[in-house]
Amino acid sequence: MVTKPFRGRSLLTLTDLTDGEMLKLLDASVALKAKKKAGTRGTLLDRKNIALIFEKSSTRTRCACAVAAADEGGRTEYLTTHDIHLGKKESVADTARVLGRMFDGILFRGYKQETVDTLAKYSGVPVWNGLTDTNHPTQALADLMTIRERFGHLRGLKVVYLGDGRNNVANSLMLGCAKAGMHFVNCTPPSLMPDENLIQRCRERAHFNQGSVCLESDPLKAVAGAHVIYTDVWVSMGEEDQSAQRRELLQPYQVNMALMRATGNYAAGNVIFLHCLPAFHDEKTEVSKTCGAMEVTDDVFASPCSLVFDQAENKMHSMKALFVATMSDVSDMACG
Repeated sequence: MVTKPFRGRSLLTLTDLTDGEMLKLLDASVALKAKKKAGTRGTLLDRKNIALIFEKSSTRTRCACAVAAADEGGRTEYLTTHDIHLGKKESVADTARVLGRMFDGILFRGYKQETVDTLAKYSGVPVWNGLTDTNHPTQALADLMTIRERFGHLRGLKVVYLGDGRNNVANSLMLGCAKAGMHFVNCTPPSLMPDENLIQRCRERAHFNQGSVCLESDPLKAVAGAHVIYTDVWVSMGEEDQSAQRRELLQPYQVNMALMRATGNYAAGNVIFLHCLPAFHDEKTEVSKTCGAMEVTDDVFASPCSLVFDQAENKMHSMKALFVATMSDVSDMACG
């Protein structure tokens, strides 16, 4: 169930949700997924128009938003920086004022957190953060939905993130796990540790929910007892000039089969692998033809423990729940 108090609200970081509200959105995501699987076409977003502002390219976020809206009778308009004057010939605030009079909601995917914050401040409609340099809350919702589907619960599970420990995915996943009462380990080199203030906030939230947040630089030590192994690309968009140095630094953090077995849960089928994608796991992309596998090996990526494509699909269902919760008058989405 998701209730009317969500209506009109933005999601800029996961701190915009109480712990209970975050879990209710996961419930709604599951209900809407079941509705779609049953072949029921909905009208919860009938006549709702959503602007998708993308400074950064995307496969999953763009397609998830378009299908999520269409499934419930809504529509999306895809806007790149080549299509609108955002921050160039027109201030972000003025663009927000214009779009807010034409659209019922705005999703932003780009660089600065300040941009999505400004859109929310001036648009007068719900604004959702589809990725900034520091936060990726909508990805974390899909991640948690996928984990809950597999294990039936979240509280008490151990999630280990390996790689660039201070990127947007790691930041939001750490906070989401803390809010869900999970045990989160950020396994990263000392030079890529997350912001100390964020660590402290996440630890306080985790402690409140009987979970924990730990930092670790030794991958073998970090993964012991893990239920979820998560990684992301080693070089984020906008950091391509650091590719060679990052590959050398993070090679010890590559997720391979030896690391999966080191969890102690692989043989029993009690550990899963997640990645928000795209992933450099083989030699079938332009980048990996030169570099080969980076953050994860192909045998892990293609193994039965890999739920990366379930995770990708769940981006659509969790985005749909967010759209419906913040733009619809429905009081019980399970009955929608």
